[in-house]
Amino acid sequence: MAYAAIAGLPLQFGTMCSAVSGIVGSFFGSSRYTVLGPTNATAFMIFSFFAANPQLDRLSMMPLLVFMVGTLLLFGAFLRVAELAQYISRTVVVAYVTGASLLIITNQLANIFGIVMTVTMEDGSSFQRRTLPGILIHLMTHLTEVHWESLAVAAGTALIYIIVRRLRPSWPALAISLVLASAIAVGLNGFGIEVATYANARFGFFDLLPPFPDFVSPRFFSDFSHLFGLAVALAFLATLESSSMAKTLASVSGQKVDANQDMFSLGMANLSSAYLSGMPCSGSLTRSALNFQSGARTPLSSLFNGLLCLGGALTLGHLVGYIPRASLAVLIICVAVSLINRRNIRICLSATGSDALVFLITLAATLLVPLHVAIFTGVGISVVLYLRKVSQPTLIEYEFNQDGNLAEATRPGLRADPAVSIVHVEGELFFGAADLFRTQIQRTCSDPNLRIIILRLKRARHLDATCVIAIEELVHLLRRDGRDLLISGVMKDVYQVLRDSGLIDTIGRDNIFPASPSNPNLATRNALKRAQQLLGTTEADVKIFFDPSKKS
Repeated sequence: MAYAAIAGLPLQFGTMCSAVSGIVGSFFGSSRYTVLGPTNATAFMIFSFFAANPQLDRLSMMPLLVFMVGTLLLFGAFLRVAELAQYISRTVVVAYVTGASLLIITNQLANIFGIVMTVTMEDGSSFQRRTLPGILIHLMTHLTEVHWESLAVAAGTALIYIIVRRLRPSWPALAISLVLASAIAVGLNGFGIEVATYANARFGFFDLLPPFPDFVSPRFFSDFSHLFGLAVALAFLATLESSSMAKTLASVSGQKVDANQDMFSLGMANLSSAYLSGMPCSGSLTRSALNFQSGARTPLSSLFNGLLCLGGALTLGHLVGYIPRASLAVLIICVAVSLINRRNIRICLSATGSDALVFLITLAATLLVPLHVAIFTGVGISVVLYLRKVSQPTLIEYEFNQDGNLAEATRPGLRADPAVSIVHVEGELFFGAADLFRTQIQRTCSDPNLRIIILRLKRARHLDATCVIAIEELVHLLRRDGRDLLISGVMKDVYQVLRDSGLIDTIGRDNIFPASPSNPNLATRNALKRAQQLLGTTEADVKIFFDPSKKS
């Protein structure tokens, strides 16, 4: 119910999502302990999106949204992309969860104080505050509207929760707090003191079923366009949450899990939720951990969890109307506070400068823009910084020493009368490195005495189309000036790219020398002999390229 309240949905949506996803997920998942259901992150992402788009009707669009999420997850499982989640920086996740927790806390303050968050404009239109600064400013400017009865009930609920947690840690503190707070609210209402409750909540059998996704509505394509970005973000976040939870529990229990199978399970659970609950589900961190700690051994625990939720909704659902809104709000805040991991935050801020930058940008985006935009902002920044790190290939000056072995030059940069330059390329040669690679090679070509360049690619990796085009342009540039390019130390994967792209024919097969595993320098020696042949001499003044931006 708390997750439904966070998302701004009727409480029965959260209960039915827990029931349906718990039952369906138990049949398809690979993890024995993961319990599917609504989560804080997905619930607040829904709230954030519809708060930013108040013209959209969340209740009528929710079944279609959940259906889209389920379809995307099934499609991803079919393509086996679940393992890609491991390449998402943990810093992004920590910042996202921290920001979402802060938003959850500030958003629930309105229910605790009894302040209405809707702002009416002069033209009669209205909107809700949705960013952390906006919510805080609204609360500060409307403190005179505080409903003291709600504040007192919230304080009492928090006190009960803290006492139960301290004295009886093994007891269900959330449930006990809600029951006692509801009893207090009933007593206060009996004395004429009004306390806002969920009196309008409906938990009858037919009330639990949301409208089915409507695929023939004239608004279908318009709704699909509006919801697609949110659906992708929810599917991505659900996969990330479920995979992280399953792997964490598997590392403790020794169980092997299949990320793609769990993604398929998520897809099936969300498709079922689209028709039976109306709210997206994910891998629940709190319920999965509790399931493991309680001694679960098989997915039947998740099945029983879903059945008990469903039975409770049908038999005791009418009692939900007595729950004070302020009590549920303060318990949501207690859960949100527990999600803020101060140690992880400290590690992210102090590990590296890149991690700190990613954390701060993602956190700021989470607090200022809709969450489905914020998480992709964080992922994008982390990917860009990673590509920046790996897209700087190292070019080192090499020469033959007195023993006849190829070694790093002892006096780099001294090229009195060079005719051949051996450029040792080490590192990534994918699209992110193409411009730097081209610039450094062109610096070498600026020497008018240079006749032949030998690219030593023994330790170059991940050559792609962008760098192939850069090398081809270099070949044409050199030949236009009467110079040549040779490539030595070509490994099997790089050779395959050169062959498939047609670059071997452009360079010439006689000018490419594959690496020899038994003799690492043999390819470069053969390339040097070829250079001497092209120069028409058996003696060549061989000096090696030196990048002055590198420290010697």
